[in-house]
Amino acid sequence: MNRTAQKRALVTCFALAGCFSLFSFRLIELQVTKHDEYATLAAQNHVTRQTIPARRGLIQDIHGESLAQNEPIRTVVADATLLGDRAAAADLLSTALGIPHPQVMEKLNREVYSQALKKNVPSPYIVLKKEVPESVASDLETQLAEHKLRGVYFEPSATRIYPNEQMLCHVLGYVNGQNVGMDGVERTMEQFLRGHDGFRYSERDRTGKEIVPYRGQEKDAHNGCNVRLTIDMGLQNIVEMELDAAIKQFHPKSATVILMQPKTGEILALANRPNFNLNVQEGVPEDHRRNRAITDGIEPGSTFKIVTTAAALTEKVVHAGTMINCENGYFASMKLHDHHPYPDLSVHDILVKSSNIGAAKLAIQLGDQRFFDYVRRFGFGDRTGVDLPGEIGGTVHPLHMWSKFSISRIPMGQEVQVTPLQITTAMCAIANGGHLMMPQIIHEISDDQGRTISRFPPQEVRIVASKSATDAVRDALVDVVSPKGTAALAHVVGFKVAGKTGTAQKYDEKTHLPSHERYTVSFVGFMPAEDPAFVCLVLIDEAQVAHDKNYGGMVSAPVFSRIAEKAARYLGLKASVEEPAGSVVAGRNVHMDVSDQ
Repeated sequence: MNRTAQKRALVTCFALAGCFSLFSFRLIELQVTKHDEYATLAAQNHVTRQTIPARRGLIQDIHGESLAQNEPIRTVVADATLLGDRAAAADLLSTALGIPHPQVMEKLNREVYSQALKKNVPSPYIVLKKEVPESVASDLETQLAEHKLRGVYFEPSATRIYPNEQMLCHVLGYVNGQNVGMDGVERTMEQFLRGHDGFRYSERDRTGKEIVPYRGQEKDAHNGCNVRLTIDMGLQNIVEMELDAAIKQFHPKSATVILMQPKTGEILALANRPNFNLNVQEGVPEDHRRNRAITDGIEPGSTFKIVTTAAALTEKVVHAGTMINCENGYFASMKLHDHHPYPDLSVHDILVKSSNIGAAKLAIQLGDQRFFDYVRRFGFGDRTGVDLPGEIGGTVHPLHMWSKFSISRIPMGQEVQVTPLQITTAMCAIANGGHLMMPQIIHEISDDQGRTISRFPPQEVRIVASKSATDAVRDALVDVVSPKGTAALAHVVGFKVAGKTGTAQKYDEKTHLPSHERYTVSFVGFMPAEDPAFVCLVLIDEAQVAHDKNYGGMVSAPVFSRIAEKAARYLGLKASVEEPAGSVVAGRNVHMDVSDQ
């Protein structure tokens, strides 16, 4: 072989060796150095992680009626790596989903940078529209299949709906866009309602179809638990209807009604106005979202006298027949007036006539410390502990902040701030013989198979008054709902009703002096008085009525009467009182003492 041929052969060998070396180095780079990177790319193109959404638990009333439930929906997504005829797909998607054609095309053609790999990779997950109704998604899926268009998928999901719309809105609460509870029971029971999503890894072929035998790791979704409330929707409907009627009649700034079972503390119905539609979250004023039954502090007015009287009777500083000098309507040393001049009243009649001076003298006999202790014992100044968010404890000033007049003002419901629920709970203690019960809104929690996980039995907080004292207070409250008391309009035919009126004068925001036009009026009572089935509070803030009619006995008591009458019929309560022949019912042509401030 001549030298030229040798050189050619040598060059060829070195060239071949160099090529094979380069290929070897590249192979090592692909198989070893960059193995993980390209394996991830392959997985992204063929293996997907599918979320298996958990069903959020239902909220039900005491009888199992659904109050918050889930409606199946779909999220329409596109896989950019599998999209074929994007223009044709965009035509179908635009029409079916109601999205402008250019907007669909922009989404389908968009390229997203993969931050993990620092590569320019078409996004395999393009969200086209969320919350698409099941029927729309099904029709679109059929059309795509008919046109042999692939790369568009429909992920199952659900949206929260509330069948009763505004009804019970402040108790139920609502969820946000991520299906997380934001208020009410939806928020307090979030850990039970939400459930836990599952997942599945699956591999798809080049047409986008799942290769079932290659399905990888899978974890089932764990659905949320169902929460059953103490609310009875039959009673809730009665309360809501009568509250709406009161709003139309009196045009108040706000109003609250609470219905409770006094022996157990179970809340049977609760409603506030203003309210809102739980299915429409946009544009709802924050003022409408407030659960005023637990978030608003008010001066209770004369309803607070039940605490003063029960304390004095329990401590035996007086008895029901003890006569108290009511100073003919003016207590000079305390600068305190009654609406009517009474010379002497029994403890019984102090409640019946709602004497401010009489209540003040009962508290003075108790003394600052003992009276303060009873106010706190009845739960004022503390949260009740109900399973609803946003509850306040109200305001009860410590003794060192009391003025010399406080001992005469607090007994009549001034200088304190309480919530409507606290007043209702206090009246429950009078109705059940002196036991302060924790308000209950949750009855039980069960899993999606119906197995009970947790029950919420009645909880007694403490005994706040003696049985003999509450019996005496009850007897007086029965006379309150009579022609000689302040709440004749709370009367219910065939039943003995016990209750107390309250009229709290509000302060003018500009002058900071008591207003002669703005009042918060209330009535809280129970029925039947001898064996109460429920306690009901009706509170109306700033009713638009004449000054001489703006009293708890004139505004709130008739609302109580209508609610109580319908509730008795719904609960099947048997009438126990025969009305005297020719009697005038519901306060018509009855002289009524309205001194309930």
